[in-house]
Amino acid sequence: MGHWWERNIVEPGKLPLLLALTAFVVTFVVTRVITRLIRAGKGPFGNVKAGGLHIHHVVPGVLLTVVGGFGAVASARHGAGAVLSAVVFGMGAGLVLDEFALILHLDDVYWSEEGRKSVEVVVLTAALVGLLLAGFVPFGVNDLSQQELTDRGTVISNIALNFVFSLVSLSKGKTRVAIFGAVVPVVALVGAIRLARPGSPWARRFYGRRPRARAKAVLRAYRHDRRWAGPRRVLQDWIGGKPDPRPVRLPGRH
Repeated sequence: MGHWWERNIVEPGKLPLLLALTAFVVTFVVTRVITRLIRAGKGPFGNVKAGGLHIHHVVPGVLLTVVGGFGAVASARHGAGAVLSAVVFGMGAGLVLDEFALILHLDDVYWSEEGRKSVEVVVLTAALVGLLLAGFVPFGVNDLSQQELTDRGTVISNIALNFVFSLVSLSKGKTRVAIFGAVVPVVALVGAIRLARPGSPWARRFYGRRPRARAKAVLRAYRHDRRWAGPRRVLQDWIGGKPDPRPVRLPGRH
């Protein structure tokens, strides 16, 4: 175990990344536990206020992210400063992304349907950092041999090709596939080959005069969403808590 730790974590300089990821996940989990206790009216916790102003935890999160980021830039890669900066940065990122939906909508949507975006972004971020920690390099550079890495043209062409696959996946309305495909190229390739989602830029551009392709894309998207929407909501509710029910609007009232 000690040999594996030295060879795969310490020697490649991945210890700060591992600590940042750990601090990120722990901070998010602790924050969600506290906010859910506050929401339920349990425990000694309460909202932080200053002069009647509710201070969202994204505020200290931004400060910690800035301090940790600049600290990491100013520190040596293997020094204690890099380790400390990584922990501070991870904590700040956990606080910030826990309120990602608030930043996106510029509104307090923490316990609403829109607030699910925060949980999704946190899970996506943790997964991507985990892949980087496991040795994956963006745009398939990790798939090249040492001899191929010495050829600048091969490296550039490989990065460009995988970037195109990710870009096509994104234009087809497959954001998650495009993001993961930037780290695992085969994922982007699958996304680039498969049909685009209805309403995506690719579908509007290329399916306008192809009714069969358009109908097939709609049917495939419907089946995909019906299969995965339920499990995804259950997972998001388990991680972040159930959102508040939408208010019922009576007929004729706005």
